[in-house]
Amino acid sequence: MTDKKSTIRAQFITTATGERLAVIPEAEYQRMLDALEDRSDAEAVRVFKQRLADGEEELMPAEFANRIINCESAIRVWREYRAMTARELAEKAEISAGFLSQIEKGERDGSFETIKKIAAALEISVDDLC
Repeated sequence: MTDKKSTIRAQFITTATGERLAVIPEAEYQRMLDALEDRSDAEAVRVFKQRLADGEEELMPAEFANRIINCESAIRVWREYRAMTARELAEKAEISAGFLSQIEKGERDGSFETIKKIAAALEISVDDLC
């Protein structure tokens, strides 16, 4: 097997300001970018797995995730995933069940403070509701 590093042909040039530059074939440049992206992706997976093991991340079954992807109310989906009734969530978030229902149906927008309370009651981040 040939070592990739030994097959890289680079041309070196020096700019008028004295900066030394390496010129490489475009295909090699793309291969290097792809390798960096693969390394970045692998690190993101490693961090996620560690956060999952530490209890800082949570996996949601596809049936629930797909409902959110399909634009169903994230609050309703998370509430149902947590096996909570609307009344239970409303009480835990210290809002009325009617107001929660209106938010879930998209009839009213909750203030940021209200959304924070709902997220806390669901034990998720506000970002999970966006």
